[in-house]
Amino acid sequence: MPNVGLVVGLSLSAALVFAASSSLKHVSAGAAPETKDFGAGTLARFVRATVTHRLWLAGIACDTVAIALQVLALHFGALAVVQPLLIAGLVFALVFRRLHDRRHVTSRQLVWALVLCAALAAFVALAAGAAPKSPHVDRLPAVIAGGIGVLFAVVCVALGKRMAGSARRAAMLGIAVGLVYAASAALLKAITDIFTRDPVHVLYSWQLYTAVALGAGGLLLNQLAFQAGPLAASLPATATVDPLASIAVGVAVYDEHIPRVDDSGAVLVGLLLVLGVAVIQLVRNSPAIVAGEPDAASARPARTPK
Repeated sequence: MPNVGLVVGLSLSAALVFAASSSLKHVSAGAAPETKDFGAGTLARFVRATVTHRLWLAGIACDTVAIALQVLALHFGALAVVQPLLIAGLVFALVFRRLHDRRHVTSRQLVWALVLCAALAAFVALAAGAAPKSPHVDRLPAVIAGGIGVLFAVVCVALGKRMAGSARRAAMLGIAVGLVYAASAALLKAITDIFTRDPVHVLYSWQLYTAVALGAGGLLLNQLAFQAGPLAASLPATATVDPLASIAVGVAVYDEHIPRVDDSGAVLVGLLLVLGVAVIQLVRNSPAIVAGEPDAASARPARTPK
């Protein structure tokens, strides 16, 4: 049985640091050149401006800490438990948003944030015993899952390019980011399993270099999603798709089995639906979307000195 307290503590700590990173990188995205056409030259200018921005670099430093915490959580716990816990980062992001933008968090936002936390706590309590039978990976399901994930991510990016409205565009890109993050988490778990058996073998494993490539692609997509629209559109989409896809990967690829309660899996399915509804309501009740107010990152900075 995994150490539930340790897994929960590491996962929530990672969620907190990831939320800080998202806030920093979201603000930095507003200072980068606009990327509406996704052309090679435009993307090159966007990347150059991004990697030299101090807030983005600070966000990367936070990511380094958060990923280390996530790796430890994945080592001790199941993928299907660790990744849903990262949804708590949405609540942390609301707090950071209020501190940075000095905007009032509405009562509806607060209520839905509490609903999200309650559903998340119930899910963890019921699924805490989930664990893989062994570090063995089912290769055929892994290939199928990877192919489906790539296809859906490409479709989401393509649709995002054609969509009108910053919120919809950001949400579609956020879904693609969530799929990339889920794949990265699955690879991180595989890497930790390899490391425990033979640390040197990690350097020769395809999982390591695939994770690095996915990580770089995820960083770029994440910044594009942040620039495309308000944080309340992209971050909830990412935070919802990531754990749901991770649960599917954990069950199909790592043979993780979620314990049932009273011989009924409907309770866990219902909790996941409540999580999804809470995330959607947090998006709908965001001032940046409801009132049409400019978001901190989407508002272009003034070019003239003060």
